[in-house]
Amino acid sequence: MLTLKVSGMTCGGCINAVTRAIQAQDPEAKVQADLVSQIVSLETTLSEAQASQLITDAGFPVTK
Repeated sequence: MLTLKVSGMTCGGCINAVTRAIQAQDPEAKVQADLVSQIVSLETTLSEAQASQLITDAGFPVTK
């Protein structure tokens, strides 16, 4: 499981955008996001770098 700190998520639509970005490359991925902590947890076959890039490309910067 990957855990990423993602900034800029403010609503369910943001979570959906992040989920779609990941599932476009890994349709079986499970994505959980917490808007308060800005943490996204992923069960995916993608690497951390791949997942981070997809989320960033969707408009939500991943921070360390």
